Amino acid sequence: MRAGRLAFAAAAWLFLGGVIAQVFLAGVGLFKVGGWDAHVNLGWLLGSAPLILLLLAVPARFDRRTNGLLVGLTIATFVQPELAAARSEAPVLAAFHPVNALLVFWLAWLVARRATEAARGAANHASVAGEAAAPPSAARP
Repeated sequence: MRAGRLAFAAAAWLFLGGVIAQVFLAGVGLFKVGGWDAHVNLGWLLGSAPLILLLLAVPARFDRRTNGLLVGLTIATFVQPELAAARSEAPVLAAFHPVNALLVFWLAWLVARRATEAARGAANHASVAGEAAAPPSAARP
């Protein structure tokens, strides 16, 4: 379980880093430093990342709240490109694209933080269990 939680935490922080890079790439396009292609391409890549997180969450066996946050993150991430695609037909709806990006960032941060805490807790629990199982002569001073 510890290895699963470590893998999930690493993937969650990587996803959060991708979200931060995505905001930077939006700035690149917005301020005409470059085009929007990198933002669009990374956005499609990030759109499938919560599926990987969901798969990694199964062996990690998180609590209900962390799982709920992950489901919310998955939904918000799937909605994100649809909001951008609505710019021609429903520009007011499309205006929620950056607002939803804030939600994706916040949820990704919460999931990554909770995953790290769970991984640390599993590591601390394993070390305490290992020390308890060790004979007294093998205990560290």
